[in-house]
Amino acid sequence: MYEAMATVAGTVVTHPAKRELANGEPVITFRVASNSRRFDQASGEWVDNGTLFLTVSCWRRLVSGVHASIRRGDPVLVHGQLRTHEYRAKDGVERRDLEMRAVAIGPDLARCTAAITRRAERPKPDPGESEAATEPMPEARVAPRELPEAADGPFPERGVRSGTVSRPGPTRIAEPVDA
Repeated sequence: MYEAMATVAGTVVTHPAKRELANGEPVITFRVASNSRRFDQASGEWVDNGTLFLTVSCWRRLVSGVHASIRRGDPVLVHGQLRTHEYRAKDGVERRDLEMRAVAIGPDLARCTAAITRRAERPKPDPGESEAATEPMPEARVAPRELPEAADGPFPERGVRSGTVSRPGPTRIAEPVDA
C-alpha cells in the first residue's frame, strides 16, 4: 500500500471535536491551517504565499492526549497519512477535502512553550492475568520548577549566556515529585 506520510506545521483553527463511532471507538477531529510565506525581493518584505487547510483525525491513544492538550489557536506539528475525502455538499456540489490521519501531534516549540506530563502505564499482562491489570495507571505527578535567569554573556539584560537559547524569562519545567 502506498501511504503519503507528511508533517505539517500549522495552527489549530477549529475546536477539536471528540465523538464515538458506532463500534464505540473514540475519534477527535479538528482543522489546521498552514501559512506559507516568502520574501519578496522587489519590495523587501515578507508576503503571504497561500494557506493549506486540512482536517486532522486522531485515533486510539492519540485521542486522550489531544483531548487534554490541544485547543483552537495552538501552534502544532502534525505527522500522519494524507488522504482526500470526497463528498457531496448540501448544495449538491461534489467537493474534496484534504485529510490527515495523525500518528503524532505536538506543540510547535518554535512558536510556543509546553509543559510535559508523561503517561505512566502498566506493562502488558500475561495471558492468564485478569483484565484489571491492563488498565492504565494514574498520571505521574509533576511539580514545576523554574530555571535561573542567566546574568553573564553577550546580552545580560536579556538573560542570555553564550551558546544558549534566548528565553523571555524563567521557563517552567516539570520534574517528578517524590510520592
